Amino acid sequence: MSGNQQATELAGLRALVTGAAKRVGRAIALELGRHGARVGVHYHRSRAEAEATCQEIQGFGTDAHCLQADLSDRDAARMLVDEALSVLGGLDLLVVSAAGYERVEFDDVSDAAWDRLIELNLTSPFVLARRAAPALRERGGSIVLVTCSTATTPIKNHLPYVVAKGGLRQLMRTLALELAPRIRVNAVAPGTVLPPDDMSDATRDRLEASIPLQRIGHADDVARSVLFLVQSPFITGHEVLVDGGRAVAKVERFG
Repeated sequence: MSGNQQATELAGLRALVTGAAKRVGRAIALELGRHGARVGVHYHRSRAEAEATCQEIQGFGTDAHCLQADLSDRDAARMLVDEALSVLGGLDLLVVSAAGYERVEFDDVSDAAWDRLIELNLTSPFVLARRAAPALRERGGSIVLVTCSTATTPIKNHLPYVVAKGGLRQLMRTLALELAPRIRVNAVAPGTVLPPDDMSDATRDRLEASIPLQRIGHADDVARSVLFLVQSPFITGHEVLVDGGRAVAKVERFG
C-alpha cells in the first residue's frame, strides 16, 4: 500500500479515542490518524502528552482535537461524547482505551478500590457507548473496547481490575446484540504489552520465554488490531487477543 493510499484509507471517518494521550490509546489514535481519520484525543490529566498526540496526527494531514474529561464522573463522560460530536461534526467510531490498573491484594480490596476500578473500567465504557449510540447508529459506525487477556485468564492480586475487564468483555458481546445491525461492537484484548519500566531484565527474559512469538508486544500491535476491526464490516461481537500466543501456550502446557 502506498503512503498516499494509507493516508486516505479512513478519510472522513470521525473517531473518539479515550485515554489517547499515552501508551496504547495514543498508538490507536495515531494509527487512525495515519490512515486519514479525524480524531478526538481524550485525556484526563496528561494534557501535554495529549497535545503532542494531536500535533502528530495533524502532521498526517488530518485534524485532531484534545478533549479533557474525568471518566469516573458519568456526567463528564457523557459531556465528552457531546463535545466530540460538536468538534468533529458527528461520530463514526468510539474506541474506549482509558483504564485504571492497580495491584490490590485480596485482603486489601476496599470499597473505594472496588468502586474506583469498576467505575472506570466497566461503567464508563457503558456510559460512553450509550451516549454515542444515536450518532453511531445514524452513521452505521462501530465501537471497539480495549479489554485484557486477564478477562479470560485471571491473575492474582488484581481482583477488581480483572473482574471489571471480564465484565467489559461481556459488555462488548451484549452490546453487539443490542446495537446490531447498525452498529458493530468488538474488542481487542492486549496480553503482555508495554510492561512496567521498572521490570527487571531477568523477569522480562522469563516473560518473553513464555510467549510463543518470543517477544513482548508493542502498543502498535494493539493499534493495528483496532484498525483491522474498524475495516471489517462483517465482524461484530468478537474479541481479538493480542498476546503473541501466550494463551495457547498455557493451554498446551496442560495438554
